[in-house]
Amino acid sequence: MRVAITGSSGLIGSALAASLRGDGHEVVRLVRSPRDAAAPDAVAWDPAAGAVDRAGLEGVEGVVHLAGAGVGDKRWTEARKQEVLESRTRGTGLLAQTLAELDPPPKVLVSGSAIGFYGDRGDEELTEDRAPGGGFLANLVIAWEQSAQAARDAGIRTVLARTGIVLSTDGGAFPKMLLPFRLGVGGPFGSGRQWMSWITLADEVAALRFLLDHDDLEGPVNLTAPGAVRNRDFAKALGRALHRPAVLPVPKFALKLVLGGQMAEEMTFFSQRVVPAALTGAGFGFAHPDIDTGLAAVLGRSGQTDGRPATGDGDGAGRAGRDGGRTEDEHTENDEDGSTA
Repeated sequence: MRVAITGSSGLIGSALAASLRGDGHEVVRLVRSPRDAAAPDAVAWDPAAGAVDRAGLEGVEGVVHLAGAGVGDKRWTEARKQEVLESRTRGTGLLAQTLAELDPPPKVLVSGSAIGFYGDRGDEELTEDRAPGGGFLANLVIAWEQSAQAARDAGIRTVLARTGIVLSTDGGAFPKMLLPFRLGVGGPFGSGRQWMSWITLADEVAALRFLLDHDDLEGPVNLTAPGAVRNRDFAKALGRALHRPAVLPVPKFALKLVLGGQMAEEMTFFSQRVVPAALTGAGFGFAHPDIDTGLAAVLGRSGQTDGRPATGDGDGAGRAGRDGGRTEDEHTENDEDGSTA
């Protein structure tokens, strides 16, 4: 399969590209740097200028779109929020329109999205059919997803991959979360009652490949493990995994002081209990369905981590974001910041 990827230098994109190549697929990287565009596997594009090398996308069968300015990279000034919005909507709109004009067009577009769509929902279980919530992140994701409409209108199977917090020591929010726990001063954010919906990088990559291969999946799909946890339980599990205490809560006022009020509220205190109903309904099997197995794998204690389908699986089932560690080219979502946005 010939697959084009935007955000291929980021945490998720680089792992996905390596997984696909490892199984013999051809990967085409959409890149903005003129120097990088000279590589034989690269295609130049510039979302801000509305430019893309359309000829380089001829013959592509699948596309995974992960590019966008990081939600958690900088404080949310009005200018920064507009920059993040435009980076998501312009890039997605340009790509969707370009793919729609290809003859033939690709069979599938997997467009990055985030669970920030759901806003702050308390204990509500959030499947893909739930209505959007409120706040900057929810409004961002709504506009972001709508930007892929041209691909849908052209008959391209379009999947909106609503990713949760991606757990990896190679990037995203997780390394930042690890430091205080390693120092023995980790703990929950505020009361810790808010739900966290997460996924390991290995399962994220496997799920994206599953979406590429399964014609019965389109529209929004939640990419989160089935074992969402409250923030306080995540803190306890991480403390156990590191053999460190996890009893010192981080006061809400402290996070608001560091991040700014709205950013802290939406990225650390919004409660999102997301359920991957579409994935599990289609037969996807998580290698790391609960937080203990997830942390064990991410911290190097067990588990397959390259995101490839298990031997004999064929469809990627049953195998083995926050942003930091990504370039600005990749949305990590939720983490991208881990954000959920």
